[in-house]
Amino acid sequence: MDMRLELVPLPSTDVDRSKAFYIDRVGFVLDHDIEPGNGMRVVQLTPPGSACSIVVGVGISDPNAGPVLGLHLVVDDVDVARQVLRSNGVDVSNVSDMGGGVRYAYFSDPDGNSWALQQISR
Repeated sequence: MDMRLELVPLPSTDVDRSKAFYIDRVGFVLDHDIEPGNGMRVVQLTPPGSACSIVVGVGISDPNAGPVLGLHLVVDDVDVARQVLRSNGVDVSNVSDMGGGVRYAYFSDPDGNSWALQQISR
């Protein structure tokens, strides 16, 4: 039996702001922005090169849920990824070297959903 993690819902208080953040600042690709009815809106976005997407919208998650914490974007070079995000206006932490070739930098979206840029050198 296959099990694939392909979609992670994120809480958003402003769908258009979230959509703009992920497309314009982080570089995700817009897959869908649909309104299937009953006030529902589904905005699905995918990081470049990823098989897993995120979804923000209206009527898709518990509006009282807190932010999702600790999502990881695996990158080849955390310094380059950090610089690209910073040049797009994203507040990204300094790089932390955890030893053993593992390096991280951290950022959050406007709703406090937190991300780690992770580099593992082999």
